[in-house]
Amino acid sequence: MNADPTLAPEQAHARLAELIVVDVRTPGEYAAGHLPGAHNIPLDDLDRALPALRTAADRGDLLLVCASGARSTRACARLDEQGVTATTLAGGTNRWTELGHDVHRPAGARAVWGMERQVRFAAGSLVLAGLLAGRRVGGARLLSAGVAGGLVFSALTDTCGMARLLSKLPHNRPRPGDLDATLAELSELSERSEPND
Repeated sequence: MNADPTLAPEQAHARLAELIVVDVRTPGEYAAGHLPGAHNIPLDDLDRALPALRTAADRGDLLLVCASGARSTRACARLDEQGVTATTLAGGTNRWTELGHDVHRPAGARAVWGMERQVRFAAGSLVLAGLLAGRRVGGARLLSAGVAGGLVFSALTDTCGMARLLSKLPHNRPRPGDLDATLAELSELSERSEPND
């Protein structure tokens, strides 16, 4: 079990050149700005990437990153169950940028709203639609009640079903070949760091 699963942004910044950074946000969020040198492996694709992550963790310290630290903490726990040691960036990229550290944006990449903002927009839209439609069809207010219940459940369990659904939308999924290219980069990185016999 990983004894200290978090790394403060100041510590990560000082050690950035020696860390293998993996951003577990959606590709759109990653494109909006990520830690320099970070590789994008969305949380939903973590199991597929497990062999490459295991090899990378054997070659260097693995730092997982997301917007706030919640998804990367879940990713660290999942990797820990598989015997892979990783840490998470405390406060995520939100805290990283608050401290004035640089983020990189791929040239020509289309930035997408962060997942939290997408969830707030979708939840608010559904509640508003339920209330407006409820003026004509009384049962439509159940939509608003359902979303409210889902948000309470989300807060109590620190999970988010709506984020899980939104992550399946095309703008939140990697383009074909992107994940394969990232896994190949991690493999090459691991091969370069192998000691000579």
